Amino acid sequence: MIVKTLPGRHLIAASIMFVASTMVNVCVAATVPANNQAEAQLASDAVDQERKSGGSVTTVTPKDPQTAEIAESLPLYSKIYDDKRDPFVDAVAAISLAGFTNRNVLIEIGGNWCTWCHKLDAFLEQNPDIYKALHENFVLLKVNVSDSNENADFMAGLPPVLGYPHMYVSTGQGKVILSKDTAEFLEDGSYSKEAWMTFIGRWQSANNEANTSLQASKPEQSQKASDDNTASTEQLQGQEID
Repeated sequence: MIVKTLPGRHLIAASIMFVASTMVNVCVAATVPANNQAEAQLASDAVDQERKSGGSVTTVTPKDPQTAEIAESLPLYSKIYDDKRDPFVDAVAAISLAGFTNRNVLIEIGGNWCTWCHKLDAFLEQNPDIYKALHENFVLLKVNVSDSNENADFMAGLPPVLGYPHMYVSTGQGKVILSKDTAEFLEDGSYSKEAWMTFIGRWQSANNEANTSLQASKPEQSQKASDDNTASTEQLQGQEID
């Protein structure tokens, strides 16, 4: 187990354990909101704080009424990339909300400079059924990575990014169970509706136990295959060639 100490972060205890180079266990000490009213107040306070700070990032209201209604209720960290936000604080809030609402956290790494990040936002807003399913099953946490702020300390506790946007799925207890290259959602150069709906269905919180067990079994399968290959090689080397 690798324990990462974060100076000055007295409310966050982050224990990072890599399993088969794809899984990370992050245990975060967080306070769960007492009820939906408290949850709404926290989101409102976050919006007010951002407005007071004169945030340089703005949000675009989706044109579809149903999607717009969902977007209006989302925490700010679900809607924007902002190099001034603290991802550790946002992660505590997102994990707390996910645990309270029986959802997983979908961590999206990117930035306002990222063309494909904007394409992904547009795709989700143009497909209300996917947008609705996504936010019903996940708390979306956008984390900025840019020249102005690479958020290196936060990113050091996660598996490597393969491209942008990159995604991780975490449980409501802070256990990262998937590192996802969003290029896998592409079909003929565009995001695939089928791929997204399949992803949402598989990685929703109801399947956490099954997905975790499957991930844990992969190292054993890989080791068995390696052992079988070694045995076959040794057998061939022991044969005499006529």
